[in-house]
Amino acid sequence: MRLDEAELKFPANLHRLHESEEFLYEKAVGLIEADPRLLLHATVVEQAMDLLDTFRQFHTHDEDLKVIQMLGLRLFNALASSARLLLGGYAQTSAFVLRDGLETVFLLDFFRTNRAAITAWRNADKNARLKNFRPVKVREALDQRDGFTTKKREEMYSIFSELAVHASMASVTMLRPTGMDARNGPFLDPTALDAVLSEAGRLAVQVGETIGSFLPSEWDRGKTTYLDFHAAKLSWLSEFYPTKTAPR
Repeated sequence: MRLDEAELKFPANLHRLHESEEFLYEKAVGLIEADPRLLLHATVVEQAMDLLDTFRQFHTHDEDLKVIQMLGLRLFNALASSARLLLGGYAQTSAFVLRDGLETVFLLDFFRTNRAAITAWRNADKNARLKNFRPVKVREALDQRDGFTTKKREEMYSIFSELAVHASMASVTMLRPTGMDARNGPFLDPTALDAVLSEAGRLAVQVGETIGSFLPSEWDRGKTTYLDFHAAKLSWLSEFYPTKTAPR
């Protein structure tokens, strides 16, 4: 027996799911507005996204710069969708998206001090791209460039992978509201909200700093938007890294 296509409507359960997500969104915003730390994370995310949105509007014939703009679009969408998922009650999936953003900003950071690699990446076939630009190669190159020996980039990437990306027992913790069993569907857990939004803020600082290095020096609009981001970044750093520079 087939469904009568003339009788089909958008599923009511999906409507109800969306209503639940919107309800949790408002509750999450209330929690953020009541906590100056969470507000600071949200603000630096918004400022980084504004910088990305401004950068995409710069007209250029430089194919390498277009690559950076394209990766900027990917980062904007990662931050936007991660925020929407987190506020709607999907902390694990939100963190899943942030790992993609982390991988992308690492690649951009690599391009920042190796501009010739942009052309190589742009023209690479799949085999060459996987050989020369796969995530672990990029992380290793960045650590070597910066003289890092503790593999903090690898550690952060692994945490995201274990808790949000790979199916594992550890990942179940992000499906479990505090003090409750794991569940499906959206739910709001203050601890998860704090943890994921904190990581979004840290990623946003890296995104803005890295994208800022690609802004054309003669472009006044880009400078103005970067200064707005920079002000938010300084406030963020003074709160969370008072004796350090931007996290990598």
